[in-house]
Amino acid sequence: MNIMLFHSTFGPRPAVGRAADRLREAGHEVWTPDLFGGRTFDAVEEAMAFQDEIGKDELLKRAVLAAAPYSERGLVYAGFSLGASIAQTLALGDDKARGLLLLHGTSDIAANASADDLPVQLHVAEPDPFETDDWLSAWYLQMGRAGADVEIYRYAGAGHLYTDPGLPDYDAEAAEATWRVALGFLEGLQQAQPAAR
Repeated sequence: MNIMLFHSTFGPRPAVGRAADRLREAGHEVWTPDLFGGRTFDAVEEAMAFQDEIGKDELLKRAVLAAAPYSERGLVYAGFSLGASIAQTLALGDDKARGLLLLHGTSDIAANASADDLPVQLHVAEPDPFETDDWLSAWYLQMGRAGADVEIYRYAGAGHLYTDPGLPDYDAEAAEATWRVALGFLEGLQQAQPAAR
């Protein structure tokens, strides 16, 4: 599959590159746009301040510009936390999207959003301060109403960004389980090769 993988609010940390390499080893083509101009962070407060400084609209603009040259190929949009939010927004606006892989994050869904059988897989900690149970329940229902085919996987006791070995949230067991399931999801998309929406 052709995968557009967006980094988290911590920026394009080494874990993003390792994730992309793992996806490439499974036979996928992967792009990892840098929305932060090379800046990376270890502390969430600094990361979120920088994210706010850039602004949501500018981040989305950068993401759209990064994805646009490849969208005709039929992309799987993917991302970590903030990047998952961006991936969701782009996938719901791209009628050629093949899938949506969300790691540690979701986003608001427009009332008129249409997903038309878009395969969606979400991996999130349980509990997660940024993805509460009430929010996820509402999100799941809204995605269903939009027509998406959604799977949610929860990881009890893991930290929010548990797939990044360089952060305190890291949980090796949850991370490995996530990648095992996610690679299966992508393999299923590859085998199905659904027609563009």
